[in-house]
Amino acid sequence: MNSIHNIGPAQSLPSAPSIPGSAGNAAGGASFKDFLVDSIQQVNSMQVQADKQVESLFSGGDVNPAEVLTAVQKADLAFKMMMQVRNKLVQVYQEVRDVRI
Repeated sequence: MNSIHNIGPAQSLPSAPSIPGSAGNAAGGASFKDFLVDSIQQVNSMQVQADKQVESLFSGGDVNPAEVLTAVQKADLAFKMMMQVRNKLVQVYQEVRDVRI
């Protein structure tokens, strides 16, 4: 388990990449929660689209099998990445929860 290290005044954190629409960019920007919800909705829509393409392929529809495979792989990769983000958020929550003041 990684521990959280204290950062003294002489040390600095690397700057985080800017996320479009994040709360730190401008007043009234989207919150982190909104960013996560939007990402989950995008992953869900990719999975729904891949399911529709697979269904169309199996029912004899006019779809390119390579495009179906690509859509399924994209949806799978997006889901796996979303699960890794979820796992990391749970890990961070557990570390913060376990910190004793």
